[in-house]
Amino acid sequence: MSPDELVYLGILAASIPIGFLFRYLSPPVKQGAALLLGLSITIATCQVHALHSLVTVLGTWIIIKSSWRSAPALSLAWTFLYLLFFRLVTWFGLPPPTPFANAIQLLLTLKMVSLANEVQSFHLEKKQEVSSFSKSPVVGGLSQEPSLYDMIAYSYCYVGIMTGPFFRFQTYVDWLRQPSSLDLPGWVPCMLRLRLVPVYGALFLTANVYFPLAYVRTEEFLEHHFFFRLFYMTVVFFVFRMRFYAAWCGAEAGCISAGLGCYPEGALSKPGGGPTVNYSPDPESPVVYDFKTIQNIDPYNTDFCVKVRHGMRYWNMTVQWWLHHYIYPNSPFKAYALKAGWTMFISAYWHGLHAGYYLSFLTIPLCIAAESAMEASVRAKLGPRGQSAFDWVHWFLKMRAYDYMCMGFVLLKASDTVHYWTSIYFIIHIIALACILFGRLMKGGKGERKKSEKEEKIEGEKKEVKQEDVREKTE
Repeated sequence: MSPDELVYLGILAASIPIGFLFRYLSPPVKQGAALLLGLSITIATCQVHALHSLVTVLGTWIIIKSSWRSAPALSLAWTFLYLLFFRLVTWFGLPPPTPFANAIQLLLTLKMVSLANEVQSFHLEKKQEVSSFSKSPVVGGLSQEPSLYDMIAYSYCYVGIMTGPFFRFQTYVDWLRQPSSLDLPGWVPCMLRLRLVPVYGALFLTANVYFPLAYVRTEEFLEHHFFFRLFYMTVVFFVFRMRFYAAWCGAEAGCISAGLGCYPEGALSKPGGGPTVNYSPDPESPVVYDFKTIQNIDPYNTDFCVKVRHGMRYWNMTVQWWLHHYIYPNSPFKAYALKAGWTMFISAYWHGLHAGYYLSFLTIPLCIAAESAMEASVRAKLGPRGQSAFDWVHWFLKMRAYDYMCMGFVLLKASDTVHYWTSIYFIIHIIALACILFGRLMKGGKGERKKSEKEEKIEGEKKEVKQEDVREKTE
């Protein structure tokens, strides 16, 4: 492990026991202590580069105070443009930021855009209440506009400051105002979330030793058989998954120990967004709590879900919620495939300027179009056993597609990514295009293709959300 990774690991490990201590604090003390600890971590790891995050916060505060109506769009433009400056600071003769400053800046960008949207919703709901003389039915809305101190405290709260997960300002406020933190579940869900972290860590370290990423860039790698080169991306993605499974499960444990994101199960919370219904527990029945709001990874479903589109839902789940609520609905395009492509482009930009991000993320819409075409033209015509066999093949290809795209994500450079993809003959791109062509030939009509897209958008989303809710309850 690199020195930076050891620092990340130390911060993660320390945040878990510290979180339990925060349960004893009153709201004002909790807010101040979380801010002080977060600022200490930021300054210690970022030094002068901590100013980037402060400028971002102050800029967002000015935008919100100047024009709350336009705050969502302006904050998105401000934070994303500052990300561009942040990544190109060396062009202006400034020293390059540390990896820790980059991690903090990424999460802060999500927080500021989300906060601007929450403030706008607060003012709109307030105006609606005044005009209708009734309380707004919106779930999880702010009760007042945050002050500058509130914004800074939220931005630098130590919980997940570098590793995530992302959480809304309202989630942060609910955490501060928890009436009985010591009575909320802590040790049991925390240990449950940590139980596989040693396994993930051991698998990551072992596989990384025997299959180093740097080997892909060597001329010796190209001398191996095609199937070895193809197999190598599977191992690289395995190493990639184990690393993030361990990190994100540890980050979630830090949230759980502090009680952040703890809501009754009846609130039907979603990762990133929090409660989706106004829930009033029965005073005569025991309340069961969950931490779905801060769940950032679902390792089992990431590995074993069938579709490419579903794989995204279970990976970096809080960020996916942010993209779904703040980017996808505001896409300049109307067609589903183009809206998905726009969302993936924004996601790639948020991750960085390396060409590998764009090559990888912009391959996702192609894979989604391929699986939609095959489902409509082949799977829909099969019986139960045929559909089961189709799903197994679909799952296998889904995993290989993510193996393939992961190479761009980790190799970063366009030359390295294209070099590797060339060595395996762009196999996933070719399979995806062949599936789209075959699907169109089998369906034979533009109208039916539009129908399949509509089914995917309406039936797929509604039915699968219901299935997810049922699965969450059973878990």
